[in-house]
Amino acid sequence: MTGISAAVPMAGAGVAALLLGGLLTEPMRRFALRHGITDRPSARKAHTRPTPYLGGVAVALATLAAVTAVALARGVFDPVLGVLLGGAAIVCVLGLIDDLRQLGPKIRLFVETSTATLVVVAGGHPTVFGGAVDAVLAVLWIVFITNAFNLLDNMDGAASSLCVVIGGFACLTALAGDPDGLGVVMAALAGACLGFLFHNRNPARIFLGDAGSLFLGFTLASAMMVRHDDAAGLSGPASLLLATLVPTLDTTLVMLSRYRESRPLLQGGTDHIAHRLRRMGLTVPQVVRTLSAFAVVGCLAAMLVTYGLLAPGIALLAASAVGIGAVWLLLKVPAVATASPHVAVPAGALADGVARTALRLKHSGGSGRRHRAVRPMGVPHSREARKATALSPPAGTPVAPQ
Repeated sequence: MTGISAAVPMAGAGVAALLLGGLLTEPMRRFALRHGITDRPSARKAHTRPTPYLGGVAVALATLAAVTAVALARGVFDPVLGVLLGGAAIVCVLGLIDDLRQLGPKIRLFVETSTATLVVVAGGHPTVFGGAVDAVLAVLWIVFITNAFNLLDNMDGAASSLCVVIGGFACLTALAGDPDGLGVVMAALAGACLGFLFHNRNPARIFLGDAGSLFLGFTLASAMMVRHDDAAGLSGPASLLLATLVPTLDTTLVMLSRYRESRPLLQGGTDHIAHRLRRMGLTVPQVVRTLSAFAVVGCLAAMLVTYGLLAPGIALLAASAVGIGAVWLLLKVPAVATASPHVAVPAGALADGVARTALRLKHSGGSGRRHRAVRPMGVPHSREARKATALSPPAGTPVAPQ
């Protein structure tokens, strides 16, 4: 199936998921508010009222329903597609449980690794070195991207906007041929996220929650991995890396920043790309558009590699150079997450979210070093500071009461 015949089921899945995503989000928002499943305001957050989490459940339901409906209409029952969707559903439930009662990182990594292994065994993976090494690397990459999206969900509309971009370009790539229906999955996921964005754009009325961010990361990573199962050499890894360059750089920046500043690598904080761009003076919509534009460039390069129009080695070198340059520049932006414990910050100032004046300089006890206490700058929501992820377990940060 190619060309127009491939576009019809993808378009149908995308439109159906968009409508379902938009319609299901509001009932989930009301349900979450009624039962207190919310991200509560604190000194680490800018929103001033409890904001519900269950938007990710609406995205997952819309995606799974749209793909299932298209599969039934086509009469195509692909076992690989079933494994992928089943794994995505398991990861979504894992995130939902974590939203409700906070799981430890070990059990999260175990479930994520197990489901990623099932996808790789059933659907395959690109061949680089040959043998079991490629399979192990494929599983690790899926788990990494799953958690990278979880960490990236730290600003209104950021994670869902990137999913729309990456999923949209994956659909364009799938037009060349889609025997496994993976283009339908990507179209449905992008459509569901687009419908959800009507509720999640700044100021967000509902958040994805771990259920949503993990579902997005796992579904994207798994579908792209299986789609490149016949790639050999560097073309597969290059396409995968370029398409997910933003979440990869975000996680790299955070880990490197914490290492350089002698902070715990696994401790949450507002030191991501989005937060640093906010401190540089960008508004929330501008931050989201900047990240999306960067993702567009990466996805375009990935398409060129996939179609053989760009050498994968050159693409990897260019991506590495751009990534290193971007991380180097962003490291110069202070990674300050919260105000000094010695300075009282009015609640109204936190709600406003914009640091209009610098707080007083304080001397650290007896060391002669000076540091500036800065209140958070307009971070619409930073869920990493609230609770642990598999890459970011708790480190003394109190969990918002449920």
